[in-house]
Amino acid sequence: MSKILFVLTGADHWTLADGTTHPTGFWAEEAVVPYRALKAAGHEIVVATPGGVVPPVDRASLAAEVNGGQEKAGELARALEEMTELRTPAKLAEVDLDDFAAVFYPGGHGPMEDLAVDAESGRLLIETLDSGKPLAVVCHGPAALLAAIRPDGTNAFAGYRAAAFTNEEEVQGGLAGQAKWLLQDRLSEAGVDVRASEPWAPHVVVDRNLVTGQNPASSAPVAEELLKLLG
Repeated sequence: MSKILFVLTGADHWTLADGTTHPTGFWAEEAVVPYRALKAAGHEIVVATPGGVVPPVDRASLAAEVNGGQEKAGELARALEEMTELRTPAKLAEVDLDDFAAVFYPGGHGPMEDLAVDAESGRLLIETLDSGKPLAVVCHGPAALLAAIRPDGTNAFAGYRAAAFTNEEEVQGGLAGQAKWLLQDRLSEAGVDVRASEPWAPHVVVDRNLVTGQNPASSAPVAEELLKLLG
């Protein structure tokens, strides 16, 4: 059994272009689905957040309309209750990569607020990438890659192929016009080769030890690819 590090946002809001805030957090499906897959395979999960704050779930991710009905929404809510690791997260700054076999970042708009500019997270991402250990990131989680800046000022993920929440999905989700910046644009500017697929459909890109998924529907196939890399 290996230990897998889940790095989650500590932000419960996303600051929009006009200075107002949009309530957010992590997206339930993107944490629950990989958690269940990894636990079923016998792995141990450790949660870490900036400052060790309890990660807030985006309440919108528990709504019936985004989960195909109330039954699945209720199941997700119950699954979160069972994820006791969420209640006692480690401080991201105190994490030792040597303790873990792989690292996983779920999304939600929360990472756009904190992990995108978190230097401790950036250092962990660089260390994980350079170690060759599997690194899986989904949906808005790739916002965290923006903080992975090497001493020479380049982004550690420049030249890597990756999937991430697309401009088109942000537009269809209704928040693109209010955003300070869009994830696909910012990743591309950093040198990441973003491979976009059709909105809301599962889409996973694997490049070396990096596994990325485009949207919530990509959570399960991202977990599958991560398990393959773990062997």
